[in-house]
Amino acid sequence: MVGSMTLLIQREYGSAPVVIVLPDGSKWYANRHPETVKWVDGITGDIIYIESPQPGPWQLVGKVVPGSQLKRVSKLEIEVQQLPQPLFQGEETKVVAQLMGDAERVRMPGLDYLVEWTAHFVSKHRAGDENFAAGDIIVGSYKDNGEKFDERPDDGMFTSDINLKQPWGEYDFVVQARNNVFERQVSFPFTLSPRPVNAEVITPDDPLTGRWKIMLHADSSVLQLAETHFSFELVGPAGLQLPLVVHGLKESDTELPIPPVTEFGSYRIKGTVATTTVTGREILLDLPELFFNLVQPPEPPPSEEELAAVAAQKAAEEEAIAKQDALFWIITINAVLVLLGVAGLIFWRKRQSLAQALAAAEQRMLDEAGQNKPEAPSLDEIDLTMPDEPDNRR
Repeated sequence: MVGSMTLLIQREYGSAPVVIVLPDGSKWYANRHPETVKWVDGITGDIIYIESPQPGPWQLVGKVVPGSQLKRVSKLEIEVQQLPQPLFQGEETKVVAQLMGDAERVRMPGLDYLVEWTAHFVSKHRAGDENFAAGDIIVGSYKDNGEKFDERPDDGMFTSDINLKQPWGEYDFVVQARNNVFERQVSFPFTLSPRPVNAEVITPDDPLTGRWKIMLHADSSVLQLAETHFSFELVGPAGLQLPLVVHGLKESDTELPIPPVTEFGSYRIKGTVATTTVTGREILLDLPELFFNLVQPPEPPPSEEELAAVAAQKAAEEEAIAKQDALFWIITINAVLVLLGVAGLIFWRKRQSLAQALAAAEQRMLDEAGQNKPEAPSLDEIDLTMPDEPDNRR
């Protein structure tokens, strides 16, 4: 009796997952099956892991690609190509891995969508190494899609895009392949060595008139100097893009003059190196970007004549401003005085008119009072006769 099996099923692109009909007539679906069954479905196929499968005929219901083979494997493993040694920082290298079923490479269109590959660098924390405190670094994955270093899609050869721009030192290279059905991992030690080449910008004594240079250094104990070729691109202001190439070195240290630059601003230099090690391995390295700035010099200080002219101009402007201010205040004060005089005259005229009117009114009232007063009687008109006293004696 088979202890377990894994089914690799190729379907038409975008079709629904297959339905499995067991020998007893029961059915399993991608979203409904026993816990002992592990199922991953993609746009082109299914991978199904079954523990203790029932003896007897099994059936698949779905849009299985005509002519494709249903593969049943008992053991899934991954094989990962060893990293070359020595391996250098910034190197571009191609390493492959493959999924093996019962010691045979698994090939199935769309397998790239069904398996996730991850590559790690795990530092060994060796004192003195640049990666001493680096820890676990995810550096890339493996793809079978026909892009970058991968030559053909769906051929079962998964190709890496590992980023080697990491701190140098001793690592464990750990590769994982996993999905909902399985998880496999392999690891092996390796050493990431420092770049055997480097470049730096040399600033001239006079940046405005001197020539900028790039100092190139190659380790002749590691590389064949005659087979070491530098390729740079100078990027600068005003859309500048200028290639700089060195074919082969005669000495470990070489100066590369940069064409004269006249535009003020920032410049960037991107570079790669194609070379051959002393052991005969051809390698391609990325160099760290270089930068320099061409700074516009400050304006020269003004001469004594220019300072005198500026002072005279300033004095003339101040005098003109003072005259304008004086004229403004003279006009303003005179206008105010005129307005005050006019207002005072109007006020005085109105007071005079009011006083005359009051005097006339008072005189008119006095005249009217004199006309209406009765005349006092004279002494001749006064009756001095005493009235008769009543005869009380009677």
